[in-house]
Amino acid sequence: MPDRESAISMTRRSFVAACAGAACASSLAKPPNVLILLTDDQGYGDLSCHGNPVLKTPALDRLHSESVRFTDFHAAPMCTPTRGQLLSGQDALRNGATSVTAGRAVIRRELPLMSDIFAANGYATGLFGKWHVGDNYPYRPMDRGFQEAKYFLGWGLVSAPEFDNDYFDGRYRDRGVVKRFSGYCTDFWFDQAMEWMRRQQAAGRPFFCYLPTNTPHGPAWVAEKYAAPYRKPGVPAAFFGMIANLDENVARLEAFLRDTGLRDNTIFIFMTDNGGTGGVSLYNAGMRGRKTQLYEGGHRVPCFVRWPAGRLRAPGDIAIPAQMQDILPTLIELCGLKKPEQARFDGISLAGLLRGESSSLPDRMLVVQYGQILKKWESCVIWRKWRLVNGEELYDLRSDPGQQQDVAKRHPDVVSRMREHYERWWAELEPRLNDFCPISIGAPEENPTTLSSSDWQEVYCDNARTVLEGGGGPRGGPWNVYVERDGEYEIALARWPFERDLPLSAPCPEKKMTVGVMPAGVALPIRAAQLVIADQQLTLKTRPEDKAAVFRVRLRGGTKTKLHGWFQDAEGKDLCGAYYARVRRL
Repeated sequence: MPDRESAISMTRRSFVAACAGAACASSLAKPPNVLILLTDDQGYGDLSCHGNPVLKTPALDRLHSESVRFTDFHAAPMCTPTRGQLLSGQDALRNGATSVTAGRAVIRRELPLMSDIFAANGYATGLFGKWHVGDNYPYRPMDRGFQEAKYFLGWGLVSAPEFDNDYFDGRYRDRGVVKRFSGYCTDFWFDQAMEWMRRQQAAGRPFFCYLPTNTPHGPAWVAEKYAAPYRKPGVPAAFFGMIANLDENVARLEAFLRDTGLRDNTIFIFMTDNGGTGGVSLYNAGMRGRKTQLYEGGHRVPCFVRWPAGRLRAPGDIAIPAQMQDILPTLIELCGLKKPEQARFDGISLAGLLRGESSSLPDRMLVVQYGQILKKWESCVIWRKWRLVNGEELYDLRSDPGQQQDVAKRHPDVVSRMREHYERWWAELEPRLNDFCPISIGAPEENPTTLSSSDWQEVYCDNARTVLEGGGGPRGGPWNVYVERDGEYEIALARWPFERDLPLSAPCPEKKMTVGVMPAGVALPIRAAQLVIADQQLTLKTRPEDKAAVFRVRLRGGTKTKLHGWFQDAEGKDLCGAYYARVRRL
């Protein structure tokens, strides 16, 4: 009898194999290409076409003028939940990717993703940029349907797994192999995407190109020529500079699409992954809230859709509430794809609206919720013009777009109806909320497996700065792991990234980056390590010069367990978690 994780893996593989075996392909005579550009931490107000009084985005403004725009479109208030919702078509609390860290930043492995579905329908699939829904097997982009995958780990280039990567001349992964890029990261992602699209065109293959940039997420590192025009009091010059660079790349991308003849039959979708950040204090399009928050400014984002050859309605605004989860079912319909039999979407197709065949959607309520620790009612329920925040505050967006007046007491019937919807939604999803998705160890596809504190269960430790400061608590947190095969395993626990080659007890020296500085990391008097895994607890004394504490254990395959390592001083006092672990099946 196969265990649950094996059964899950077989279910997903059976979908891909069945589609491939049946030579699934789009039902359209000439399938459209699909290009999704998703920027990071750019808010709704960070576009001049949305009224920003300082920032200039001429290329994105032109795209806006040529597109059907969903002006009441919603993401999650943070990036990983948004990415999971986009790729799976499911709410974050259903697909498992509810947080940017804390063991909740991966999509359940049994779910076919957008990339799987396009690949199974004969499309070439490529990712260029930020993934952030799984650093390890079986959650890496090449495990989830992307044939080409050029990306980095974690949330960004100074996340815990990347640690001291640079926005200029930094590191990236090419299907898991570490390589270096030249120039600025955003320029590189666009260059690679365009080169790949050109190759697919030459080969006569329709393509799905996913281009999620890591900018303008901080740190705000960009060449001065982009920031200089914005160096004025009260203006976030470097943040706007990153958006100026993005806009320049959009102009290059548009020229490429025109020059190659790809423009007309390419569905081009532009979105951002959450509410505003660096530019909110200057301009927030009249909204309350920002990234991480449940008010409109935390999750309302731009969504532009252009397909010149697709017989869409004329460019203009659609003010009907829609969400990130709608994109996958929409693309399945527009591209004539075969939908997996077992697939279940929380989103619905917007194709009728885009084609001008309908002017409305079925009446529905949407739920925006995410989090490291998931609590009932920490949400925003969206219904027509209404927003129910935290289960108690009610806002009428039509008369109060800035959400200044709580009208819950004036409309108890509306509150009651929205709470009833949320109660049903929560009751359905709550049973699996603490069913953490394990990282595989000992799999042939990734051996050794390098883990970072980003994936500690229920501990927020995904920043290099937290590692440098020795934060995350005296024991850190455990990793949820799935032992793929019986055998002897070597588990190395480290204070610093293995590639830094630093002793456990040493400080990490300051590092000058191309723009900015990575601060020094504190030294800790580490003299012992503790390891708990599969009902085994082991202790190992360490020397100041040791670069890792290395254990050997026997593990039984087909088991889900926790791997927890931490460091102590000479007296046995807990100091910090093992921020990094390397697990190798011998």
